[in-house]
Amino acid sequence: MNRSADFKQKEVINISDGRRLGFVSDIEINLEDGRIESIIIPGGGKFFGIIGKDSEVVIPWDRIKKIGEDIILVDMDERLIRKYFE
Repeated sequence: MNRSADFKQKEVINISDGRRLGFVSDIEINLEDGRIESIIIPGGGKFFGIIGKDSEVVIPWDRIKKIGEDIILVDMDERLIRKYFE
């Protein structure tokens, strides 16, 4: 069983292109049934968290392929990833 705090220490990697997307910043939980709906990682382009884009990438639970000790493997469309990280 994983705690929500455990997710914030894991790096997210897209298996379709091998890109490192970052670390989990938050999770969305369905309170009615207690299931995780998605994980959220900050978008790219910010300089020291101050200057630049202020976006988040929401990764639905069904796009998560494997959760390991240190990483989370996801399968995301490359076009969506480019939108947030370039």
